[in-house]
Amino acid sequence: MSNQKTTKTVPFSQKVAFGFGMLANQMFPAALGIFMVVLVQDLGFDPFWWGVLFFLPRIFDSITDPIMGFISDNTRSKWGRRRQYVFLGAIILGISYFFMWQLYPENGIDYNFYYFLGWSLVFYLGITIFSVPYVAMGYEMSSDFHERTNIMAVAQWIGQWAWVIAPWFWVILYDKAWFADAAAGCRELSIWVGAACMIFAMIPAIFIKSESTVDETSYEPLSLSNIAGSLLAIVDGFKHAITNAPFRKLCIATFLIFNSFNTIAAFSFFIIVHYMFSGDAGAAGFWPTLHGCIGALCTTFLVIPIVTKISKKIGKKQTFIISQGISIIGYILFWFLFVPGTPYLFLFALPFFAFGIGGLFTLMMSMTADVCDLDELNSGKRREGIFGAIYWWMVKFGTAFAGLLSGVIMTYVGFSPDAAVQPDGAMTGMRLFYTGLPIMGTLLAMWVMRDYDLSEKKAEEIRVQLEAKKAKDGFIKG
Repeated sequence: MSNQKTTKTVPFSQKVAFGFGMLANQMFPAALGIFMVVLVQDLGFDPFWWGVLFFLPRIFDSITDPIMGFISDNTRSKWGRRRQYVFLGAIILGISYFFMWQLYPENGIDYNFYYFLGWSLVFYLGITIFSVPYVAMGYEMSSDFHERTNIMAVAQWIGQWAWVIAPWFWVILYDKAWFADAAAGCRELSIWVGAACMIFAMIPAIFIKSESTVDETSYEPLSLSNIAGSLLAIVDGFKHAITNAPFRKLCIATFLIFNSFNTIAAFSFFIIVHYMFSGDAGAAGFWPTLHGCIGALCTTFLVIPIVTKISKKIGKKQTFIISQGISIIGYILFWFLFVPGTPYLFLFALPFFAFGIGGLFTLMMSMTADVCDLDELNSGKRREGIFGAIYWWMVKFGTAFAGLLSGVIMTYVGFSPDAAVQPDGAMTGMRLFYTGLPIMGTLLAMWVMRDYDLSEKKAEEIRVQLEAKKAKDGFIKG
């Protein structure tokens, strides 16, 4: 059994330090989502191959995550199990993000495709090394049912500023006063994004306390000679995690909501520019930016505080159901409020829409920490790393699939970013997928979570049993 000690109340400074890591963890995908549009809009990538660039690196990422979870869970070090990996991953992320975006149109689409793909694999390796131990670090910060929600709420609140800031990159990239073209903007802006996120990602490694695991005897060996056994242990841990019914429901629900959202996320730019402003990105001005920025502000100042407060009164599962139901209203409103000539109308849908992803991760990360307690009671091991890795494996595998599906949908509906006028039905088809796909995913996720039973009462009973078991083990060893 792990000697990892957790407390009920975590100092606010530690929550903030963890939150800065979340800012980096969310700024990278937020910025990447903006920059990726440039590949199609300005560098001439075919939508299908654009989808492939979403797909392949994330498949690689989903494979390395469980391995990193196993390594992190079984690391013996005077710095503990997590901090050194978080620090190393931060460095790899910052450097690779810069190199990934050094794309020049004159090099040709084929060269740029393989260059971008190669550096993407390095970047996503950095994501794995950083994010898997980072997320596990959050799971083990507290043993209290509601304090876990507080930790994740603070982290999500700080992390949401990534989604407030990143949409303004659209304005910067397409403003001729800043850059000659968007590709040049990506090359320079990637320096600042990479450097800033690298610093934010290092903060948890520097400031969050952890105990030495040098003398821990229960961990699996990590020597190269035992790599085969390690891989078997990964597979075994994966199997046990998936057979954990509450955890399986969390993974499936997250997969359905987050990845149906991810499939259509980039469509907002194309709908605003090509449907509402007839393909003129300059005329669209701030509106693509306001879509992302105001949605993120709604999450920061409306969704996270409300979800956190309600979950303490009616429980995490019921809060999840309510928050996702509200998000469906937002998606329905988008169908009616994307209106050419009156772009401000879609802003009224954003407060409802924001409850989807904002409520999802505030609650799901807290609920996963509860599941880790249940697993420890059953297995005798603390496996935050492997559970975090498997949870995010579901997210990343789904994101890979969503990226590929985005390209397939754009090809299917006949969308062409170079066309002065879109083919008949292209924008209607894109709008139908933009509204319908997330609604379907959300309804399925709500159905999956209908009988999730790891309540506050049950979680507290598990904590009491764990403390009694640890006390008994300590008495026997003594």
